[in-house]
Amino acid sequence: MAWTRFSLSGTTGATLDADAVRYGPGLPTESELKLLGRVDGRRILELGCGAGAGAVALAKAGARVIAVDDDVTNLSETRERAEREEVRVETHHGPLAELAFVRADTIDAAVSIYGLATVDDLDRVFRQVHRVLRSERPFVFSLPHPAFVMLDPAGVEPVLRRAWWDTSPVLWSVADDHTDPDRVITLGALFASLNRAGFGVDVLLEPQAERAGAADAWSDAMRWVPPTLIVRARKLGV
Repeated sequence: MAWTRFSLSGTTGATLDADAVRYGPGLPTESELKLLGRVDGRRILELGCGAGAGAVALAKAGARVIAVDDDVTNLSETRERAEREEVRVETHHGPLAELAFVRADTIDAAVSIYGLATVDDLDRVFRQVHRVLRSERPFVFSLPHPAFVMLDPAGVEPVLRRAWWDTSPVLWSVADDHTDPDRVITLGALFASLNRAGFGVDVLLEPQAERAGAADAWSDAMRWVPPTLIVRARKLGV
């Protein structure tokens, strides 16, 4: 997976080749955080699979993985990785909110690692994920932390570059090939969107990033503010 949005040193960002569900640069993996629970034999939906490290890690753990991405290159890399590791990952190309191919109440867990950062309509995505999830099952996702968005990631000392309430799109990377900006959302707006879709949040994490694990995705701003917000929401109701 390439953490292009945080890259300050080149056009490709930090590439993490190990097959793992990693929620952000320099952060603990799913094997440490255990947010998804048991995955063996369960149907897992990943929104925004990137190069497939997380999808393949879940498949190797025994999950039946459905990976959705709007980038055909990402899906091709995911299929190649799955073939190389001799596991099966079902892939679908299209917007993350278009999940009509998944029947209601058939998914045991959903996960998205920075995949929602560029989505214009989170309400629609959350409604679709709620539709396909089984009752009380988790939806775990990570986003750039809204406090980190306020800082200039290229600065040595923390310098505010925008207000907390500024929701205009932000382009992280200096790389010319990263042209899809992140949509910024405040914590209040995020919780309101989840509530409207019928989710209840039971875990909210703001882990400190480790420089060694972040590689060239590291920014000194990460020493001051958590770069990543991790949320686990559960589908409410029957």
